[in-house]
Amino acid sequence: MERGGQNPFNRVPIEITISVGKARPLVRDLLRLKPDAVLPLDKRVEDPVELYVGDRLIARGELQEMEGDNAGQLAVRLTEVADLKNGL
Repeated sequence: MERGGQNPFNRVPIEITISVGKARPLVRDLLRLKPDAVLPLDKRVEDPVELYVGDRLIARGELQEMEGDNAGQLAVRLTEVADLKNGL
């Protein structure tokens, strides 16, 4: 129910997963992984990342590094956003 034009669900936090790529190692290689191992992904640093809520693609963007007080923290600059007016 909405009260005074406010939807109570607007204040519920939601988790967004950012997909930067996939790796497809052989099982034998996966079993050999140790600290400091490098697992190559199928994307390059400059390639777009995908944002998901559950299994629904909601946007694409570019990874960037924050500046100022949050220097070093990763962020995503959105380049495409899905129409979410009809829900997730």
